[in-house]
Amino acid sequence: MRVVQIIPSISLVYGGPSQMVLGLSAALAAAGVDVTILTTNSNGDNGQQPLNVPLNIPVEQDGYQIRYFSCSPFRRYKFSLPLLQWLAKHADEFDIAHIHALFSPVSTAAAWVARSQNLPYILRPLGTLDPADLKKKRLLKKFYGWLLERPNLAGAAGIHFTSTLEAEVSERFGVVTKDLIIPLGVKFLKTDISPVSAVQSSVTKILFMSRIDPKKGLNLLLPALEKLVAEGVNFNFILAGSNPQDPGYEAQISQWIKSSNLSDRTTITGFVSGKEKADLLQNADLFVLPSYYENFGIAVAEAMAAGIPVVISQGVYIWEEVEKASAGWVTNLEINALSETLRLALQDASERQRRGKNGQQYAQKSYSWQAIAQQTIQVYRGIIIP
Repeated sequence: MRVVQIIPSISLVYGGPSQMVLGLSAALAAAGVDVTILTTNSNGDNGQQPLNVPLNIPVEQDGYQIRYFSCSPFRRYKFSLPLLQWLAKHADEFDIAHIHALFSPVSTAAAWVARSQNLPYILRPLGTLDPADLKKKRLLKKFYGWLLERPNLAGAAGIHFTSTLEAEVSERFGVVTKDLIIPLGVKFLKTDISPVSAVQSSVTKILFMSRIDPKKGLNLLLPALEKLVAEGVNFNFILAGSNPQDPGYEAQISQWIKSSNLSDRTTITGFVSGKEKADLLQNADLFVLPSYYENFGIAVAEAMAAGIPVVISQGVYIWEEVEKASAGWVTNLEINALSETLRLALQDASERQRRGKNGQQYAQKSYSWQAIAQQTIQVYRGIIIP
């Protein structure tokens, strides 16, 4: 089976949705699938230099190939005419295309090319069909959606949603689609020690590790934590993440913390990856993400895989799975409710440990890349050989 994965960029600056393609491709390759990723050298939208990578040359990585193409003629929008030309020329070499992102010109055009070349394709919206996301640049997205994405949705062999709730709320622009629910996978830390098994410290560590973005609910979390401090609740807060696309908002959050009663108990790390990220997960006692909307919540799944109990909002669309697995606590999008939920989670170390273990067991069963790869392969086969 030969699969082409198409995504505007896999740069770290674009966060988990882009990086997910690498994990999926490695898992598919390990299962015997021939995988090629087509992407651009885009490395941010605020004047950053492009990725320093070879262009239009196969780069071998973890059993699969990546082909990078220059952003031309519209670098700002991650558009690449060379990528589309390559796809049109080589489409008959693949059995199926898996296209990641909507409302991105190169992905939009790639779906059109696949259709014109009779190459079956799956679309993964990355949350862009969520009503809350569609409110951003509403008129432009409405025009773009009906004119360009509607025929792409109609022609797709399936739409890849990462949670049932994402599928339920997503806009289709009047098209009836075949919905495919495939979660994202996570890497498991190379340790048998659950972070919550060593909750001996007198100070509980709360970890927020995600992009510093208004949708993540920091305007709810910070007041909720301030409320706990005023009540004498003892904890340390770790804020891990950045936002190269909106450094102004990141600076605003940093200043908020510095001028509040959280200042002497908060560590701001900026963007973390690799060992630094693993160390934070190993040492956290509680993970929190009160997002307004999150089509999956990869950071939540990573915390569960590390054995950390989670406090999340109902805007994180895997909240039902978290609740059923008793892997943490779920709250609504309101400061007092979030503060009360955090207070409840902080008061009982043994309950945190129990829920952390539950989450780890659920993640091993449902979010391992091996399991996701097998599920994806079955979907591909069902499309290629109906």
